[in-house]
Amino acid sequence: MKKVLLIGGAGYVGTELQGALLNAGYHVRVFDTFWYPSGMLAKIVGESASRIEYVKGDIRDLPLLERAMIGMDSCIHLACVSNDPSYELDPGLAKDINFDAFLKFIPILNSSSIKRFVFASSSSVYGIKSEPNVTEELDCEPISDYSKYKVKCEEYLLPNVSAGITTTVLRPSTVCGYSKRQRFDLVVNILTLSALRKGLIRVDGGDQYRPNLHIKDMVSCYLHILESDPKVINHQIFNVAGENLKVLDIANKVKEELGNIPGIEILPVVDARSYRVSGDKIANTLGFVPKFSVDDAIRDLISAYRENLFPDLDSTEYYNIRRMQELISAGSL
Repeated sequence: MKKVLLIGGAGYVGTELQGALLNAGYHVRVFDTFWYPSGMLAKIVGESASRIEYVKGDIRDLPLLERAMIGMDSCIHLACVSNDPSYELDPGLAKDINFDAFLKFIPILNSSSIKRFVFASSSSVYGIKSEPNVTEELDCEPISDYSKYKVKCEEYLLPNVSAGITTTVLRPSTVCGYSKRQRFDLVVNILTLSALRKGLIRVDGGDQYRPNLHIKDMVSCYLHILESDPKVINHQIFNVAGENLKVLDIANKVKEELGNIPGIEILPVVDARSYRVSGDKIANTLGFVPKFSVDDAIRDLISAYRENLFPDLDSTEYYNIRRMQELISAGSL
């Protein structure tokens, strides 16, 4: 049986990935702090306990992480303090987790049984780009510490990973849609929830282009990489791109799905990032093309909301920055 380790695998994407891997016949081991309890998929939906394991730990605990890698064939590294606002709460702590711990992890990876490694970077590494299609060959111009350290991890990983480990870097667009470990601090999800709760969609600027990717496509991409020919994906960087839309266009899609009822309020620009990501390389190289749209993601979120799948919308469970604030205040980090 194929065995895969998900480092940081109990987050927004990782929780859905757990189920997909189980369905594909994998044995799954999840290494995570479990700051978000809903990330233990098996305990929520009763997935087969015989093929999924949970190891509670911090990626800075190198001996524990090393033990978690024993016997694994593949590894997907998702762990990080995610998004810019969460990073800025405590930049030193975030750097320690996102970058310093990653550097210390590579020697452990090199001495492990793992033969295939996938690193989750981010399309935010491109910063502000005017090109209509941002390809992997263009320079990274990150404008936040979160993005800068994603670039530094990429730059350190590729020349320092063992030649015997097939290594791939993915740069996902901003993921959207419903997850059993939901987030409401991502652009499509933010705008949809604002419309549902307040009948008003508040838009940050609106003219910035953002690349968006349905969570189902992100999960499918990870499985696609795990099954791809090592010779084709080794030491490759791939964008994972869905639809490139202006923020205001996303707001109008939400408005349309809700029968044109919500109003739209344009606010001064806070987040100036604007770029349109090309997914041509992964399509041409591996045949991977997203199947779901932003409209699908909006509909999924509306449906989940109406089915009361989010019992307490003020819970920090749904907002990474609020949860980080809690943890820092409690001295848990």
